[in-house]
Amino acid sequence: MKFTLGWLKEHLDTNASIDEICERLTMNGHEVEGVEDRAKGLEEFVVARIVEASQHPDADRLRVCTVDYGAGETIQVVCGAPNARTGLLGVFAREGLYIPGTGITLKKAEIRGVASSGMMVSEREMKISDDHDGIIEFAEGEDHAIGSSAVAALGLDDPVIEIGITPNRGDCLGVRGVARDLAAAGVGTLKAIAEGPVPGAFKSPIDVHIDLEGDDRKACPMFVGRYIRNVHNGESPKWLKDRLEAIGLRPISALVDITNYMTFAYNRPLHVFDADKVSGDIHVRFARGGETLLALNEKQYTLDPSMTVIADDNRAEALGGVMGGEESGCTESTVNVFVEAAFFDPVRTAATGRKLNLQSDARFRFERGIDPAFLVDGMEIATHMIMALCGGEPSEVIVAGEEPAWRRTIDLRLERVRTLGGVDVPDDEVVRILTVLGFEIDRAGDTLHAGVPSWRPDIVGEACLVEEVVRLHGYDKIPAVPFSALDGLPTAAYDADQKRRASARRALAGRGLVEAVTYSFLPSAHADLFGGVADGLRLVNPISSDLDVMRPSVLPNLIAAAGRNADRGIPNAALFEIGPQFDGPNPGEETIVTGGIRTGDTGPKHWARAPRPVDVFDAKADALAVLGELGAPVDKLQVFEGSADWYHPGRSGELRLGPKNMLARFGEIHPRVLRRMGVKGPVVAFELFLDALPKPKGKGPARTLLRLSNLQPISRDFAFVVAADVPADKIIGAAKGAEKALIADVQVFDVFAGGNLGDGMKSMAIRVVIQPGEQTLTDEQIDGISASVVERVEQATGGKLRG
Repeated sequence: MKFTLGWLKEHLDTNASIDEICERLTMNGHEVEGVEDRAKGLEEFVVARIVEASQHPDADRLRVCTVDYGAGETIQVVCGAPNARTGLLGVFAREGLYIPGTGITLKKAEIRGVASSGMMVSEREMKISDDHDGIIEFAEGEDHAIGSSAVAALGLDDPVIEIGITPNRGDCLGVRGVARDLAAAGVGTLKAIAEGPVPGAFKSPIDVHIDLEGDDRKACPMFVGRYIRNVHNGESPKWLKDRLEAIGLRPISALVDITNYMTFAYNRPLHVFDADKVSGDIHVRFARGGETLLALNEKQYTLDPSMTVIADDNRAEALGGVMGGEESGCTESTVNVFVEAAFFDPVRTAATGRKLNLQSDARFRFERGIDPAFLVDGMEIATHMIMALCGGEPSEVIVAGEEPAWRRTIDLRLERVRTLGGVDVPDDEVVRILTVLGFEIDRAGDTLHAGVPSWRPDIVGEACLVEEVVRLHGYDKIPAVPFSALDGLPTAAYDADQKRRASARRALAGRGLVEAVTYSFLPSAHADLFGGVADGLRLVNPISSDLDVMRPSVLPNLIAAAGRNADRGIPNAALFEIGPQFDGPNPGEETIVTGGIRTGDTGPKHWARAPRPVDVFDAKADALAVLGELGAPVDKLQVFEGSADWYHPGRSGELRLGPKNMLARFGEIHPRVLRRMGVKGPVVAFELFLDALPKPKGKGPARTLLRLSNLQPISRDFAFVVAADVPADKIIGAAKGAEKALIADVQVFDVFAGGNLGDGMKSMAIRVVIQPGEQTLTDEQIDGISASVVERVEQATGGKLRG
């Protein structure tokens, strides 16, 4: 938002300096992004008159000018401007001055044999515009003293202030709204609007119809129009052109400039139609499918029924809240006009602009909030300006529809300014601030009933009122309050789940895996390979077209990362990640999972031992190592064959604590999955569900006291012939159960099938380690334990001790 200091003072009666105003603006929440002093470097340029201009004796396009610049003498200047002539009042730069538009410092020179000192300058040479068709020429009637400051004569002594406006403060997209904020902050007094109603001399020949029904009526609930006849659309006066040029707008004609002025002065976008180009009445309706509009930016747009248009009896003439049409626009030949001030739905206006990729000052303001109660008043101010600058005779005001509902009252308990805002503000000051902001205050004891003004749709509750008071009283006046000292020692920063994740990281890093952090989303094609996702997990606005769903598993991104590494010459990868995977779109439907993969071989080539491809047992070992580190009862876990569809059905399994509580799954990734992901195998993986682990109980020691025996352990080997589908852990579990107090370990050391064992049978040899505790065991005791092992294994497996 840009405005000049002089423009601001048209609405704010203040003696504050520009520095004080800028400081207050920033404290009010409108950050000052820049102050442009357009007079800087031009202070010594003066108003001068060409007393005489004669033809250069040796150049057809040059004139020899005698210039009076107020120094009590004239000076000779050679000028090549086409408008250099006797009597012209312009701007002179004397010898020695720096010309910002050309980057040169003037020196006395001789041009084609004629001496020249100084120069008459153009706007481009002063760097105030790109106009260089001729030297600056003050219009007839502009009475500027010879030798006076050119900066003042050109209106450049009014600095331009640019502030940032937050999206909720649409009311400050007009100079008057900024002035109101400053007045509430105590910088000055808001001036009243002097213009009153303009009596209508006749009934408008153009009527207005809002052709919208029911809920569609909110697209344009109110439309105010006025017909003005016999206008003269000439050039705007200097003050108006100076205002618009200062904020970067190009003056076009008086009628167009008035609408731009109203937009920036009062945050009230208007549009002026050439009434003689309008067929019949004005209709506010939705666009028809395929309807087109040639907009004022000279571009053709194809409209659809979601867009609000202002139309005549034949065609669309303007896009409501966005931009007018070229075919009914005003030109120098315009005589009769129809002025429009309407309220358009912010959401529909924004959607229209985005669909058409069409930005305008009107759209920018309608999106952020236009005062719905300022339509008639805005029309009256604009009518005054049109009559003052263009003449004409106005009709009666036409009002179609009614204001949208905006009235609401919010109660403010005065003590909330202190308890919520943290600062004591006197009650009278609270009332003053809110009153200047436009709130209608009715006090009842310690409560204020505040009627919210129509231009503040962002005020929705008591906290908003507290914020307004504290903001304008001054954030710098909020006292600094030290934190109170904590009693005792602080509680632990880590909870049990966080500690488990940290322990899992250490365990996996110790086994040679590298932690990776990948996106929580992935391509839907990869998600489908790992169980797929619900519609609620598909992203509406993904950061990339292929990363379009939330991940149902942590494994796909790790496998894809390993594939990228392999493509770059690093075939062996060992990666893990601890992060969320998503089962549904609602809160609580995500699970923190520890996942890891290994690809390629178990290591690089080595002279002592050949590396082997990774297999399912590597993944199982990783999972067991982490579970053991986290204190899970590893010796009580049951191994179930097979797992999710993305694992190889014969080379995968699940670790469960009981038949239903799955702590982990592991296995070789299915070749079909790898093929579709474009990754070479083998790849083995594991997934740990840490939330399924039993929570630690109490605060006692996590492990029992270690007791070491001083007696020599004894080992016995057994070989059992069992069915080929009997798992090893069934034999190991049965052997351990034979004598829990003395059997310290059971290991499988040999598996054999074939020979004379018969089809569907295998021989599995185990070594049982017996650890005496209190005394040395006798042969009878050892034989008894061995017999118990044989009996328990045969009962559990249906096998026989191999002879």
